[in-house]
Amino acid sequence: MSLNVSAWSIRSPVPALVFFAVVMLLGIVSFQSLPITRFPNIDVPVVSITVTQSGAAPSELESQVTKQVEDAVANITGVKHVTSTITDGTSTTAIEFRLEVDTDRAVNDVKDAIAKIRADLPRTIDEPIIERIDVEGQAIQSYAASAPGMTLEQLSWFVDDVVRRKLQGLKGVGRIDRIGGVEREIQIQLDPDRLMSLGITAADVNRQLRATNIDLGGGRGELGGQEQAIRTLAGARTLDDLRQTRIVLPGGREVRLSDLGEVVDSYEEPRSFAKLNGEQQVVSFSVFRSKGASNVEVARVVEAELARLSEAHPDVSYTLIDDTVDYIEGNYEAAMGTLLEGAALAIIVVLVFLRDWRATLIAAVAMPLSIIPAFWVMSMMDFSLNLVSLLAITLVTGILVDDAIVEIENIVRHMRMGKSPYRAAMDAADEIGLAVIAITLTIVAVFAPVSFMGGIPGQYFKQFGLTVAVAVLFSLLVARLITPMMAAYLMRAHPPRPERDGALMRAYTGFLRVTLRWRWLTLLAGIGLFAVSIWSTSLLPTGFIPAEDAARSVVSVELPPGATLEDTARTTDRIATTLREMPEIKSVFAMGGTTPTGAGREVRKAALFVMLTPKGEREMTQKQVEGEISRRLAEVPDIRAWYVNERGERELSITVMGNDGVALGEAVASIEAAMRREPGFSNAAASAGLDRPEIRVLPRLDEAARHGVSPETISETVRVATIGDIGANLAKFNAGDRQIPIRVQLDTQARHDLRLIETLAVPNTAGVAVPLMSLADISFGQGPSSIERYDRERRVLIGADLTGGLTLGDALARVKALPEVRDMPAGTRIQESGDAEIMGEVFAGFAAAMGAGLLMVLGVLVLLFHNVFQPITILLSLPLSIGGVIIALLLTGNPISMPVVIGILMLMGIVTKNAIMLVDFAVEQERKGMNRIEAIIDAGRKRAQPIIMTTIAMAAGMLPSAMGAGDGGEFRAPMAIAVIGGLLVSTVLSLIFVPSFYTIMEGLSERVGSVLGRFVGPREEDDPHGAPHPAPALPVRHAAE
Repeated sequence: MSLNVSAWSIRSPVPALVFFAVVMLLGIVSFQSLPITRFPNIDVPVVSITVTQSGAAPSELESQVTKQVEDAVANITGVKHVTSTITDGTSTTAIEFRLEVDTDRAVNDVKDAIAKIRADLPRTIDEPIIERIDVEGQAIQSYAASAPGMTLEQLSWFVDDVVRRKLQGLKGVGRIDRIGGVEREIQIQLDPDRLMSLGITAADVNRQLRATNIDLGGGRGELGGQEQAIRTLAGARTLDDLRQTRIVLPGGREVRLSDLGEVVDSYEEPRSFAKLNGEQQVVSFSVFRSKGASNVEVARVVEAELARLSEAHPDVSYTLIDDTVDYIEGNYEAAMGTLLEGAALAIIVVLVFLRDWRATLIAAVAMPLSIIPAFWVMSMMDFSLNLVSLLAITLVTGILVDDAIVEIENIVRHMRMGKSPYRAAMDAADEIGLAVIAITLTIVAVFAPVSFMGGIPGQYFKQFGLTVAVAVLFSLLVARLITPMMAAYLMRAHPPRPERDGALMRAYTGFLRVTLRWRWLTLLAGIGLFAVSIWSTSLLPTGFIPAEDAARSVVSVELPPGATLEDTARTTDRIATTLREMPEIKSVFAMGGTTPTGAGREVRKAALFVMLTPKGEREMTQKQVEGEISRRLAEVPDIRAWYVNERGERELSITVMGNDGVALGEAVASIEAAMRREPGFSNAAASAGLDRPEIRVLPRLDEAARHGVSPETISETVRVATIGDIGANLAKFNAGDRQIPIRVQLDTQARHDLRLIETLAVPNTAGVAVPLMSLADISFGQGPSSIERYDRERRVLIGADLTGGLTLGDALARVKALPEVRDMPAGTRIQESGDAEIMGEVFAGFAAAMGAGLLMVLGVLVLLFHNVFQPITILLSLPLSIGGVIIALLLTGNPISMPVVIGILMLMGIVTKNAIMLVDFAVEQERKGMNRIEAIIDAGRKRAQPIIMTTIAMAAGMLPSAMGAGDGGEFRAPMAIAVIGGLLVSTVLSLIFVPSFYTIMEGLSERVGSVLGRFVGPREEDDPHGAPHPAPALPVRHAAE
């Protein structure tokens, strides 16, 4: 294989210079336009169906709505999972499709399926809302708006009408969601005694208002030669007009609306709240970015627009209460900082070894020439600067200068033989060409399969694998085109220096001769070391993602069933006051009536967003601060509280599945109790809604039939009287700039008196009002406050926070070993969920990618070396690095986690470098006629310095990442530690064991060749005389080819 690219570049430097000038310019421009995000932009087809039915209990919704919806969508092609959450009045079903399904097609299929069953769903439900869910859908920032001179309703309208309209028009802003606040509505609070005396119901009043208080189109007329529209305007123009509306009573009498109760311009009954630091109720809004936009850019334009709004409306102030952008920007800056520090350390290593500033400069140029063009390719592939791609860039820091070091060291060695820089560059580049190409293609072959992993993990790691592969390929181009050319023209001739081995080198070659004499014993020692390494992995715990210090904790709080919104507000105020006493806490933002993920809205639940002071300004880590928060929360009575991560999951999450609600409840109760007793678990709690108190209306069907009253009429009468009718059935008041709903219901005080509910008038078919207690029995009971379903089965999530250094893998093993888990009731089962489920997917994906990568490496090396046994020799060096990884992790106290697995994957690519350089040189020397033993010893002598140089340079490049400084350092550190440990140990072991492996494999190659050679027929070469040549007994690789 003739690798004359370097020689061409030396003779004709202009094309290579022009090419790199162009790609550098493209890279700089692309870098400035690359969006900065937290995670890669991924598109997972998820469709949501939301069905609301005012006042409906979860158990009714499950049987009448949710099961029907699930059965309808389950047979759609490409459905992967169906998840449902049912709370008071709301059923939400999320359908996750397989990645290959087009999202728009999925939405249309779901709409068609729901349209087919719409007639089977209850008449009183609102129209089902079907929409796609954006997986990137976490808010990047939340602001609180406060205005002392405005009511809560006025401030809410200001946020909806002014702030939202201004912000949604900005570039990159996806949507703005308001949290807290209230909607304006006209409330007609009816007097129950007055209604009973007049024989009319709240439902009747609501129906008459809806029919009379309305503006309608009336047709078209032509008068005076002009066409004119005819409109019917019956809507009240003022509140006084509305009060004067005539309501028809049974028997033909009339009464003014104001005589039936109070007409108030107010706001809806609050079912949620937003409070900052437990002091003031605020109206907050969350900012979401659009797909492909930069988190940092969106945050900047929003901040600038809010500053302009503050100038235009000085009475409204805005406070940043929740911010993920600061961490994202900090992670980006920290990654860039470690990149520069790593590059500087790698260059210092080159200077120390070569002691030549010109050679160091040539090696230093390789770093920007490899990284910057990679940004152009990233931009072309719609990548962003995120946690994964930045990890790839910091990971590749040490590798990029690697090829240049190998080239420059070889050129310097040739110059010390007395050659001119020009001749040394030509000869050295040609000599080392195959080794450099093999090293680079090996790394690419290892990382490429990661980009094609299946499932959602594959979506995330696509950018990781391709970013590494692209940067390494550019470093190969630099090493083959730029480095030899710069050396030829910039280096100065060295005085010839006879090659003399130092004391260290003499000791090494002497030791090498001993290992080669006892090479089978050396092989057994290598196998033994590998076995010990594999065994020692059992000493390490396994985790998923290391705990990050994002200066932000999210706490989910739950009160007992039956708690009111006021109870929730008082409790969160108390918690916020307690937490604000801690100096590490900057602010506490409470969202009442919801959960951190927005699923399962109940007035007894709340989400607390605790913002900590920046990482560098406090002595305690986030994990330690959370321990103190947990201690303080434990002192608050009648609450359950736990942490959720940025994915909305708990640290440990186990799913209990089953169709039998009673058996499921028993299983959950026993497992939850067992986990509470287990050390290392804290705040163990089930997601199942506890049974809440209910007032049950049980119609006496014979009496109802005798009076001509249906259960549906009873239900409607009770619903409208206590909470008003559903939104679609409410009359509207025209306020000029908007339509305001008119809610008709009994005075809210009537809810506190059971006798008033018992005496509600229910109309029969003849229009006569019958008291409710004569038609039904009213009693107390209890029922589920919320229900969760997964793949058409009921499920309950049991979650826990992990303490005392317990990792996710060990926690899972402990849970599975519990007697309560092994002896679960019939019809119930347990399965991993949340991070535990994703961890299994990711680790399995990486194992498959690693296996595929090693096969690709073998294929690449066989193609390059034209031999099977030498690539096997090179691959035998891979297990030598595992021991180093284990030692490094044990010394630093790190578990085997996802960053460590990424580090091991990287080692698979770069550890082969040492073996490739040794084997390639030995084959070259053998081809020149040198004895095999002397050839491999000479390879060790000549290649030891570049091997040690590149290893130390790579380790130095990783050192800043291993320190774990800056935002996101907790994720980068275990990976860098694993790589450094594996590199250092494998380098030492490669220099000792690979020569023995080489001689054994070459001997094996000869034996196999002699056996197979007799089955190979003669080969006719292209010869001017046409004389056939005998086929060789053994296919021998020609290294210079």
